[in-house]
Amino acid sequence: MEEAPITPICKPFAALLAGALVLPLGAAQASREDANELSAYARARAADSFGAADRAAQGYAAALALSPDNEILAARALSQAMAAGDRALALSAARILERSGQLAPDARLLLLTEALRIRDWKAATAQIDLIERDQVFSFMTPVLRAWLAFGSRKGDPLAILDAAAVEPLAGAYAKEHRPLMLLALGKEQEGVTQLLAATDADGGRSNRLRIAGAALLARKGDRKRALSLLQGDSGPIVAARKLVEARRPVPGEIYSAAAGVGEFLVRVAIDLHRQNVTPLALTYARLATFLAPENSETWLVTSELLAVREQRTEALAVLANIRPDDPFAGGVSDSRIKLLVASGNQQAALAQAEEAVKAPSPGVSDWSRLGDLYSELDRPSEAATAYRNAIALAKAGGEGAPEWTLWLLHGGALHEAGDWPGAKTALEAAYKLAPEQPVVLNYLGYAQLERRENLAEAEKLIQEASRLQPDDAAITDSLGWTYFIRGNVPKAIELLERAVAGQPADPAINEHLGDAYYAAGRRYEARYAWEAALLNAEKDAAQRLRAKIEAGLTPKLASP
Repeated sequence: MEEAPITPICKPFAALLAGALVLPLGAAQASREDANELSAYARARAADSFGAADRAAQGYAAALALSPDNEILAARALSQAMAAGDRALALSAARILERSGQLAPDARLLLLTEALRIRDWKAATAQIDLIERDQVFSFMTPVLRAWLAFGSRKGDPLAILDAAAVEPLAGAYAKEHRPLMLLALGKEQEGVTQLLAATDADGGRSNRLRIAGAALLARKGDRKRALSLLQGDSGPIVAARKLVEARRPVPGEIYSAAAGVGEFLVRVAIDLHRQNVTPLALTYARLATFLAPENSETWLVTSELLAVREQRTEALAVLANIRPDDPFAGGVSDSRIKLLVASGNQQAALAQAEEAVKAPSPGVSDWSRLGDLYSELDRPSEAATAYRNAIALAKAGGEGAPEWTLWLLHGGALHEAGDWPGAKTALEAAYKLAPEQPVVLNYLGYAQLERRENLAEAEKLIQEASRLQPDDAAITDSLGWTYFIRGNVPKAIELLERAVAGQPADPAINEHLGDAYYAAGRRYEARYAWEAALLNAEKDAAQRLRAKIEAGLTPKLASP
């Protein structure tokens, strides 16, 4: 949602201030009201400028109460209310704009969500009609109409979704909602079959949809079908499966029009964020929280979008809306720790992660999360110990990240700590468990390449990684560097140039290319590449690059 420009908003209040200076004494009451309005507006703008969305919303609410017909103020209040998640203020502002014919198409969704929330099907129908007429968001109307038909019991929701198949974008969303609609309609077998077909990948969005389906089935007592949706070893799936097996409710089921549209809006928010339309994505995510506050994904996405806007305090606050027994609660801990680290509060993050492993029965994810934090804080030895504990639990049947991932992380931490024999053993264990994983092949190969040992085997590993993932710039860099070390400089340059094109800011790739250029006699281009590497290099690498730029490449200054 685009914010209204500052200048037009300020003019009415500038006029108020100017008028106050010349008002007769008989107009003192009006003058005080104008001054109060101006003061409320000034407070809101000040909070707005510092990114304090909650305080800004409060200020705009006060100003709007004193000037309830000010359309420009209403537009600003609506924008801030959505950022802050203030549903009451957002609705008040939206209704002012609707009365004046100034409501933007995306803001109309707010009025729709309110109609769905209170089950006012007539008002919801009118709002969907207007959304379709506006055309900007008409791709959304098939799913919106389908859930409206489900809630109002007027029309065939499945026929509405099927009719959307002719439109690529609308059809893609309709296809995702069809199995959810089947389950909501009580057509369990067909719904489960279609949901499994639509979510064959383990992780991310697939997890959320399968858990939503399982939650509804479990509430209806169909535990067998619920468990059929919960196959896999990812954290949320495992957590949901345990809830079903314990005959406990699983949060996040989609059982109503409000829950269905909330699920739809959070999916659109994710897609908008991928297209870097973050302000509008945040609006959609907030709308989803209004409709489906029990759906943890709505809060996780809202938190992520607030964090992107560097509103980390607000991002942390919304995570409190997710229940501790929610299948995605592990993700909440991860998000909270990342936000604390990003806010500069590493000690609080570390304390939280360390507290989790002191609990009576810490899990694989608790130890791996602690390892991740130690790695981020440049404490590799402690990270290696944490990952080793995670591996031990995984071997004993603990569920969480795949075991090969833990061995890779353990090996990487040992590598950073300077324990190459231990690192090599761990990396080889990861390779034995997952010989088809490009990241394992590349890491094991490149680590040996750095030490100039087992060069033929290292080249073989990296070549296989490149075959499996040919567009990965880091793997392309490893393969190029392999050719350089083994004496094929022209081939090395070809690959390293391609790697730099893929990751132009990466210091290691640019340094490798500089070394290859220098070996080929292209001294000017070599220094240019080294200077590009120096822009983002740290510590020893920066010192080495400065020496090369000054004196050229020597065996002592070669990149590892």
